[in-house]
Amino acid sequence: MQREPVRLPPPTRPILSVVIHTEEEFDWGRPHDRGATSVEHMRHIGRAQTLFDEFGIVPNYVVDWPIASQEAAVAPLKEYADSGRALIGAHLHPWVSPPHDEPVNSFNSYPGNLPRALEAEKLRRLTEKIADSFGARPKTYLAGRYGFGPNTAQILEDLGYEVDISPAVPIDFSADGGPDYSGFDSHPYWFGARRRLLGLPGSGGYVGRLRWGGTPLYRRLTSPTMRRAKVAGLVARLRLLERIRLSPEDYDEPEMRRLTATLLDDGVRVFVFSFHSPSVMPGGTPYVRSAADLERFLARCRRYFEHFLGRVGGVAMTPLQVKALLEADPSAGTPLTAQ
Repeated sequence: MQREPVRLPPPTRPILSVVIHTEEEFDWGRPHDRGATSVEHMRHIGRAQTLFDEFGIVPNYVVDWPIASQEAAVAPLKEYADSGRALIGAHLHPWVSPPHDEPVNSFNSYPGNLPRALEAEKLRRLTEKIADSFGARPKTYLAGRYGFGPNTAQILEDLGYEVDISPAVPIDFSADGGPDYSGFDSHPYWFGARRRLLGLPGSGGYVGRLRWGGTPLYRRLTSPTMRRAKVAGLVARLRLLERIRLSPEDYDEPEMRRLTATLLDDGVRVFVFSFHSPSVMPGGTPYVRSAADLERFLARCRRYFEHFLGRVGGVAMTPLQVKALLEADPSAGTPLTAQ
């Protein structure tokens, strides 16, 4: 996929977009199951929304079929969206999204691996379901399991999407049949046939004195041999090389602050902070198993928002607002027309 990087000038205030993978609950340690469509955790989504409201953050809830098709999930999100407190986007989990024409397996759980016609039909139906449930067509997309594929850009253009948030920098999912984002950085980019789609990667990267080694060095240092020799643990304790993503699920607030400082030094001005909606309920994800975990999880979010919007001097925007800003700012570069 051809990408045209976007750069905002250094004086630009750092921008934070909060994106929530809004999906059903399922056992992450078991094979994918078309029958696992419970959205019980959505009774508790206010735990997150209250925090967003406190900081003036308008989150982008990217929703999948079980969320968009069940009133228990639609009702609270529609209230937030209708009052201007949330933006609704799309999140395609193929195994629970019709039509159910493919075998359920790990490879097919990445929507970009599906045949073009099937990926397109699943996303078309999801788009229409979201429009019916929420009263507006979604314009932002995050592929389930970050599974952007070779046909996804054209499908997004055909369906009128404007922003893709699928890349999980700098993770390589190829061992499981998924995409490889190890060559991406956290800068936004224009892409698509007309270069009118904005790519907004989930923020991540390498931090520490050895960060220049990137993914190749990280793979070597975290290999089984290095782990047995306790080299990987030593490198981590000394903070010589850390792979960090901007998510309160995998990382604590000091780690996210270190990532933010590094990316700011690299000239990044747009940050995407994300987590999965079932994390608002104990037992909903592996990251939040107890009430105490939930308390720590929400506190981690709060402290990071205080840091980014306070000490860093950042501002919160939705992905669509980021796109409008980049289109309006000639110093950031403009979308290219098709040749």
